[in-house]
Amino acid sequence: MSDLLALQRRTAIGELLAREGRVIASALAETFRVSEDTVRRDLREMAQAGLCRRVYGGALPIAPGADTSLGLRQAGGAGRKAALGRALAAAIPRGSLVFIDAGSTNLAIAEALDDDAALTVVTNAPSVAARLGERPGIECIVLGGRLDPRTGACLGSSTLREAERFRPGVAVLGVCGVDAEAGITAHGLEEAELKSAVAARSATLLVAATNDKLGTAAPYGVAPAGWVGTLFVEADCDAATLEPFAARGVPIVRAGSEDAAAARPAGRA
Repeated sequence: MSDLLALQRRTAIGELLAREGRVIASALAETFRVSEDTVRRDLREMAQAGLCRRVYGGALPIAPGADTSLGLRQAGGAGRKAALGRALAAAIPRGSLVFIDAGSTNLAIAEALDDDAALTVVTNAPSVAARLGERPGIECIVLGGRLDPRTGACLGSSTLREAERFRPGVAVLGVCGVDAEAGITAHGLEEAELKSAVAARSATLLVAATNDKLGTAAPYGVAPAGWVGTLFVEADCDAATLEPFAARGVPIVRAGSEDAAAARPAGRA
């Protein structure tokens, strides 16, 4: 009987997580009239089953894309990613040294850059380099290393060493998940290490996130949400989803809004 009750409780927790986007252990304990230790055990077993990602005090939905190829990600939501790309590209100051990470949304950002932007772009993504290689106003520097077929990124120790030569004015990071409390997260250790190293060395961090990545978490931490200079989101992103970011002082720009054209990144303190 106790196993059945536990299963029912975990099913209910999963439904709450899907509906509300976050669950808090203390609130769950009160709702189900069990101890917080019991709830933590529920969340631990749900996380082991791949049903949630545990964070301090509760749990978040799993960040999407862990088992999805880059090609499939590029094909999904192309119009929405193009809008995000235009919004973020317009915020990059002319003449900047820019790091552009791998990812389908970041590829859209690269495509949206003006030919005469006078940028120097450093990237670990061959697909980004291919888009920029013949652009007359953009110099492109490609980081080498092992090409990861899932992410489309060059990763590993040699990539990390090369990245440490640069101090970008702007870093455009790909995010697997981004949450106001959990911060920016990644599915793989090597990609998290590279993203974190670049973020730490950059004056400004810009992030474009599709709706499905907001309020989710992946296993490996990259940077706290407070490091984000500007968060670019889809035009129809739910306002409640953005409230925790705004409460932490993260500037937010909706793609397609009047604010997008006027956005200019502010450096981290």
